[in-house]
Amino acid sequence: MPIPHALAISLSERQQSLLGQIARCKTNAYRLVQRVQVVLYAAQQMNNTNIAQQVQLHRHQVRYWRQRWQESVEQLPALEADDMSDKALLEQLLKVFSDEQRSGGPAKFSVEQIVQIVAVACEPPECSRRPISHWTPTELAQEVVKRGIVEKISPRSVGRFLKRGNARNLSNRYWLNPHPTDAIQFQQQVNQVCQLYLQAPDAAVEGMHIISTDEMTGIQAIERAYPTQSMTLGQVERVEFEYIRHGTLSLIANWDVAAGQVLAPSLGPTRTEIDFAHHVARTLDTDPQARWIFILEQLNTHKSEALVRLVVERWGLAVELGVKGESGVLQSMATRAAFLNDLAHRIRFVYVPKHTSWLNQIECWFSILVRRLLKRGTFTSTENLKLQILQFIDYFNRTLAKPFKWKFVGYADAVKAG
Repeated sequence: MPIPHALAISLSERQQSLLGQIARCKTNAYRLVQRVQVVLYAAQQMNNTNIAQQVQLHRHQVRYWRQRWQESVEQLPALEADDMSDKALLEQLLKVFSDEQRSGGPAKFSVEQIVQIVAVACEPPECSRRPISHWTPTELAQEVVKRGIVEKISPRSVGRFLKRGNARNLSNRYWLNPHPTDAIQFQQQVNQVCQLYLQAPDAAVEGMHIISTDEMTGIQAIERAYPTQSMTLGQVERVEFEYIRHGTLSLIANWDVAAGQVLAPSLGPTRTEIDFAHHVARTLDTDPQARWIFILEQLNTHKSEALVRLVVERWGLAVELGVKGESGVLQSMATRAAFLNDLAHRIRFVYVPKHTSWLNQIECWFSILVRRLLKRGTFTSTENLKLQILQFIDYFNRTLAKPFKWKFVGYADAVKAG
C-alpha cells in the first residue's frame, strides 16, 4: 500500500507575517499557537511526524490541521487582492484555527420535566406523605421518579435544576413577623422612619443630624488557641477550632445616615440606661447646638429616666417631670417615649416598630463589622478587642464609608419584608 504524502503548504509573505505574529503573541491560547505552528512548519516542507515532535501534538492532529488549512484558505488570495486590511485578514486567519461548532449530546430532560421537578421541590414533604421537615436532593429524585415525571435522575441533576430555577427550599433562614397590634400606628411608624432616611441629606445641609443608633451586646474577645494558618495555593485559610475566652464588650454605635459614617462609638462591659445616656451625651457633644434625631429600637434603655433628664438638661427645658412609676413624664415607658419623641424638641428620639430591627440602618453596619472583623478575628483581651474595633471604625470611616442606598419607601415595603 503506498504511503500517503503530506499536503504541500505554501504561504504568501503577508500570510507568513501574520501567522508569525499569532505564534509569537504570548497572550494567545496555547492550542491556537500549536495549530498555527503546524502550518508554519508545513510551509517549510516538514513532514507530519517531525512537526508532531516540534509542536507536541499527535501526528493525526497535525494531518488534520494541515488539511483544515488547505481547505479553508482557498478564498484568501482573492481577499488579499481586494486590499483587505491586516486586521481584517488576521480575523479571517483566526477563524481558520477556531474550533468547529459542536452539536453536543441530546438533552436528557425536557423543559416541562425540569419545571415539574422544581414544582415538587416547592411542595411541603408531607404532601407526598414523607415524615420529614424538608427535602433533600436524594429524596426529591426518588419522589419525581415515583410520580413518573422522569424514568431516572441523579440527586446531583436535581440539585442543578433547583439552582438553575433559583429554588431555595432546601435551605432556610429565620423570619420574624412584626404582627402589629395596631396596623395604623405601625404604618405611621414605618413611614416616619423611611421618610427620615429620605430627608437625611437635605437635613444635613440645614445642620440637622439624623442618626441610627443601637447596641451590639456580648461581643466576645476570643483568642484562638493556635495561630491561624494563612491561605496558600490550593489550600484555604485554616482557623484553629479551640479558643480562649477573655470576656465580652458591648458596643453602642451611631450611624450618620447622610454621611454614611460611624459617629462617637462607645465600648464598655455593660449597656445600662446610664451607659446609653452617657453615649448619647458624648454624641451630642460632637455638635452641641445642632438639632438631633436618633432612630432607635424600643428597648427600655432607650426610654429611660436618665435619657429624659439628659434631654431636659441639654435643652434647658423648664418642665415638671414627675416621679417614675407614679406621675408626670417619668410615670411609664409610654409617657417617657412620648416626651422623647416630641416634634417640638431639638433632641428627638424616633422608635422603629417592634420586631422591625431591619428598619434600623445601624444593623446593616453591624453586619459589616461582623463579616470584616469579628467573625475571623482573634483578640487577646477585651482591651485588645476594643482597640481593634475602634481601629476598624476609623479605617471604615476613612476608606469604605458611604450612605446606604435605602430602598424601603414606606408601609407597603415593610409588609413585604415582614
